[in-house]
Amino acid sequence: MSQITTSRWSFLEDVVNYQRAGINRLAIWRPKLNDFGEELCTEVIRDTGMRVSSLGWAGGFTGVNGHSYLESVYDTRSAIMTAASLGAESVTIISGPQGAHIDSHCRRLLVDGLAECLDVAGEFGVTLALQPMHRLYHRGWTFLHSLDETLDLLAEIDHPCLKMAFGTYHLWPEPDLLDRLPSLVPMIASVQISDWKPAPQCDNDRAIPGDGVLPLAEILQTLHDSGYQGSYEVEVLSRDLWKSQNENVVETCRERLLSMMKDTVSP
Repeated sequence: MSQITTSRWSFLEDVVNYQRAGINRLAIWRPKLNDFGEELCTEVIRDTGMRVSSLGWAGGFTGVNGHSYLESVYDTRSAIMTAASLGAESVTIISGPQGAHIDSHCRRLLVDGLAECLDVAGEFGVTLALQPMHRLYHRGWTFLHSLDETLDLLAEIDHPCLKMAFGTYHLWPEPDLLDRLPSLVPMIASVQISDWKPAPQCDNDRAIPGDGVLPLAEILQTLHDSGYQGSYEVEVLSRDLWKSQNENVVETCRERLLSMMKDTVSP
């Protein structure tokens, strides 16, 4: 379960409520980590036996929220070390938006930024999971939208600590997605699950699994049958969900995911 799904809860409330619902793994959202404090978060994770699938987000090498390239590199290195202290498997990386950059400069900033961080990731045993996102997110998040763009970057950089984060919400429009999934499995560090509502009103308008139109059961079953053994994270950015948040949301997400995967997945 991703902490952004339950954005109104504190870090500690997330851990307590997730475990109460039978969930023993979480994806940490850095704003909650910062609010609660890294040392306290580490203690809670250790004392409760909770496992950490990923830490997000870092990167933004083209410029996010006024940060410079060097500030983004420093922040990503810091996130890697934090992830290691938490026992997180990966750090989710966004490229940053195109902004005023030309295409080739965007790509160069991303490649160079990753190059400056991957040796640190290798030293600490953390995978960087590059996240392609739906074009709804082009303005504030990323210029990286397609599978082919992402795979080209992974092939160019060719580092054992660099993989991709596979978001069902972001990549469902890809042609022949189900047919391509088996070949993608070795390159996937984590899978983020949310559903797509027709005519989303904003970039925070996702649906919980089963409330939208995506063939999630087919996607998840294909991943599993193709040998994917990494983490599955329910990641629902939804203003409506955040307004009405309660413990039932976590239980509903877990039950639906397990039903889709025939009890082969622990969210």
